Amino acid sequence: MIEYPKDYIKPELMACCGAREIHDGDVVVVGTGFPAMSANIAKHTHAPGAVMMQESGVYDARPGRPALSVGDACLNPGSAMIGGLTDVMGMFLQSGWVDVGFLSGAQVDRYGNLNTTCIGPYDSPRSRLPGSGGANPIGALARRTLIIVQHDPRRLVEKVDFITTPGYLNGPGARERWGLPSATGPWVIITNKGILRFDAETKEAYLESYHPGCTVEEIRKNTGWDLKISPEVHETEPPRAAELEAIREILDPHRMIRVYEGKGYV
Repeated sequence: MIEYPKDYIKPELMACCGAREIHDGDVVVVGTGFPAMSANIAKHTHAPGAVMMQESGVYDARPGRPALSVGDACLNPGSAMIGGLTDVMGMFLQSGWVDVGFLSGAQVDRYGNLNTTCIGPYDSPRSRLPGSGGANPIGALARRTLIIVQHDPRRLVEKVDFITTPGYLNGPGARERWGLPSATGPWVIITNKGILRFDAETKEAYLESYHPGCTVEEIRKNTGWDLKISPEVHETEPPRAAELEAIREILDPHRMIRVYEGKGYV
């Protein structure tokens, strides 16, 4: 019987949901925060052969604590390779070696397009955002893109103000028309309220599961489009004992993940 402790926090559940999307042997491009936590949970539980790679060029990192940035020196000891940005984007991504890419953004729409460029019109925005970094090539070339974002109508929008990172653009066949590799694209949206996946035919996100304490109606109310609901919609599986042990005893003994509680991931 699987043991499900009850004393978890929502950020831990989100990190565990991300970990479950990683398969043994996957090459995973991660940043800091949730992506790195999820990849490390997977390595310490069901996917010991998964390999993490930072945008900064560190391959197969084995950090002893949560990294504060993709250039944190804690990523270097024990890693298989320390390269650079062009190694990640060229040698790995463009060659088709990356299985999973983790991304987030200020906005994500029903087709999984991400905006990290601006809020409002590009020429006269209300807010100017950091931009792409490595997000565009990761979303364009990784086989599966995992999106982690806070669930509210300002972030899950009908249409993003600017497509920084391509999802399924405007629907079926659009990625292929723009020359992006087949069998790539957004795979899942993990939020603080539920899990959304993408319909194979329409390429539109739908609700697969709602987190404990949330309801389908609450999630639909906080989504900026008419969110479709899976006929098999169900409650998200809580964190397992082994997953929480990996977080609390190995990866984050100082409980830095609690910072995300203050950012609204509850």
